[in-house]
Order: sequence, then structure tokens, then C-alpha cells
Amino acid sequence: MTVLAIVLMGFVTYLTRIAGLFIAGRIRLEGKTRTAFEAIPVSVLAAIIAPTLLSSSPAESLAGVVTIAAAFRLPMLATVIVGVACVVLLRRAFG
Repeated sequence: MTVLAIVLMGFVTYLTRIAGLFIAGRIRLEGKTRTAFEAIPVSVLAAIIAPTLLSSSPAESLAGVVTIAAAFRLPMLATVIVGVACVVLLRRAFG
């Protein structure tokens, strides 16, 4: 019974992801809706980084702020690279 539940949950998860791809290609986004959808990646990144900003060392906190600022200007992959580089450099600087 447990295995069946796991398989069914995986199937439903897969369906929701695939459905998003099919629906996204058929919907025309304009105006405020388009602006809201474009803000989703930055919002998700900020939600992931926010707990680190508030509960870690100064190096991680400062790197998080830099990463959030970079997210408004750079593509997502470049933002992640900037964030990782900042953490590495600031950890070395703060020892």
C-alpha cells in the first residue's frame, strides 16, 4: 500500500509539472500578469535566501544581499554564480 501511494504521488507530481508546460504555451500574458510572472524567479530566490540572511554569519548575510541585488539585473544562472562566488570570497575575508 505504501509503495502504491508513493507511485501515485509521483505520478500526480509529474502530471502537474507537465500540465504547466502545456498550459504556459497556450496562455498569452500581458500587462500586470506578465510582470508578475517575470518576478517569480526573483521572489523564489529571495524566499530561499531570506532565512540565511537572518540566521547566519556576516559573510553569508552579505552574500545574500548581493545575490538578491544581482537577481534584479542578471539572469538566474549568473545570479547563482555571483552568490556562490560572494560566499566563497566573503568566508575567506571574514575567516
